Amino acid sequence: MTSAWPSRILAGAFIASGVLHVVRPRVFEPLIPPALPWPTTVVVGTGVVEVVCGAGLLLGRACVPKATAATLLAVWPGNIWHAVRTQQSSQSPWVKAGVWARVPMQIPLVGVALRAPTRV
Repeated sequence: MTSAWPSRILAGAFIASGVLHVVRPRVFEPLIPPALPWPTTVVVGTGVVEVVCGAGLLLGRACVPKATAATLLAVWPGNIWHAVRTQQSSQSPWVKAGVWARVPMQIPLVGVALRAPTRV
């Protein structure tokens, strides 16, 4: 039997991030590639999806592990785009390293999502 703790931590992170997406979308708008229209709508929509996935992970809903993994994969190109764009900016080396650090973190998070225990 796998431990539920990793998925609970992921659920908490998804809920916290999702709420922040909805309450303060401007924080996340720089992560939206310019090819996507309506960045505020994209950010708020992503936030709602994150809250739903986080709650679903905590409740053990059967479809949520795959939905959470799909969400992580769907936002990955935006994280990569933001990391590339940040490298071309005047941001500090620490900020540049930080935005790149989150890119490979998506991979183990997808694994945590897919291994989340389900009850219903």
